[in-house]
Amino acid sequence: MKITGTRATVVAAMVAAVWMQPAAAAESVDLVLNWVPTADHSPYYYAKAQGWYEEAGIDLDIQTGKGSGVSAQRVGAGASKIGIADMATALLAKSKGADLTAVMVVYANSPQGFYWLKSHGITGPADFPGHKIGNPPSDASRVMWPAFAQKVGIDPASVSFVNVSPQAKMASLKSGAIDVTTDFYNEHDLKVREFGDDLGFVAWRDIGINPYGNAIIVNGDFLKDKPEVVEAFTRVSQRAFAACVRDVTPCLQALLAAASGLTEANQRDQWNRVKELMRDPTTTGTALGAFDPERVAADYQLVETYFGIEKPFDVTGAYTNDFLDHGIRMTAE
Repeated sequence: MKITGTRATVVAAMVAAVWMQPAAAAESVDLVLNWVPTADHSPYYYAKAQGWYEEAGIDLDIQTGKGSGVSAQRVGAGASKIGIADMATALLAKSKGADLTAVMVVYANSPQGFYWLKSHGITGPADFPGHKIGNPPSDASRVMWPAFAQKVGIDPASVSFVNVSPQAKMASLKSGAIDVTTDFYNEHDLKVREFGDDLGFVAWRDIGINPYGNAIIVNGDFLKDKPEVVEAFTRVSQRAFAACVRDVTPCLQALLAAASGLTEANQRDQWNRVKELMRDPTTTGTALGAFDPERVAADYQLVETYFGIEKPFDVTGAYTNDFLDHGIRMTAE
């Protein structure tokens, strides 16, 4: 049908008005990391560099963190909308009133482990009694030491603890100031290169203590008000992790472009360890980033036993798999 005269003018004005409408503003979202950027954070930087968050309507600001406790507090109080935090720390924060929900697990396996030097006369945990363990006074491994000691069949009081900063662990171990230390598995290769065959190691997960590690947590009010944004962020992040599992090189390039003081070789080693931590029957069988309800319930009991739950809560409200794309799964190897 041909449109003429005044009617044509009106139509033209309507079309012009549509084109002149500003595009919908992207949602500003701040993501506070659990610590300084390293390989396990590279998927966020990669997805941002690729414009995936922007395409999903998210203007993402990635902020350096100061520990899982701080990021859980910030997200729980609404100072940050989304964050990365150790799951046990997030549950503890929730028991203290933090309003947060975990929407995707990154470390399906605990990254915690004990390191020692065989030359110190230690062949395994059974030899820990009478030796000095060095770590920060608030370190989760120190708090949960009784659980570890019980699992390996030694007296929890048979060791002495020495206060050591995270940066001084390797030097203290090398100097003999301590005999054993605790650390995340991510930097396992650095220790192997430093100590070679003299290095001893046992992972918590290998002795049956396997709480969830780092997870993506979201502020409760933000989740209620903007569920579509939470879903978009979760799925983009999930997609990015899957892409980095396939080929981490562009992900590390994005990380190195955004963060200083890192070397690609070290971060590549870390990423290979991170992939091990990401893989379990739920992430390979249900969805990459999915929680197993029974394991979360067990983590709640672990936190209650060793850290204390100030205000009990229904742990099923502390996490959700609803925002994940169940078509994206972690690789089996």
